[in-house]
Amino acid sequence: MTPIPIDPSFATTGPEWGIGSVAPAQGAPAGGFAGMLGSSLQSLSATQAEATTQAQALATGQATDPAEVVMAVEKAQLAMQMATTMRNKGVEVIQELMRTQV
Repeated sequence: MTPIPIDPSFATTGPEWGIGSVAPAQGAPAGGFAGMLGSSLQSLSATQAEATTQAQALATGQATDPAEVVMAVEKAQLAMQMATTMRNKGVEVIQELMRTQV
């Protein structure tokens, strides 16, 4: 099977795509899946807190760049959508496992 070439113009590795991404694992992670899930939730919480802080700064007139505020709010929104989608998929998987006959 030949590998599919990836266009580098579609890369999502820049700082604007850092929505709480997890660093690549080097061997077995210390906390396993629970540790990874916990760190992802902490990252989600930090993203939400940053968006709240920036939105409050914009509302009080302290923000200097409205585009930066919009980016922070959009990052938080996308991170929450991703977390919700992952939760829904996890629930679907568990429900499917419960329906599976042994």
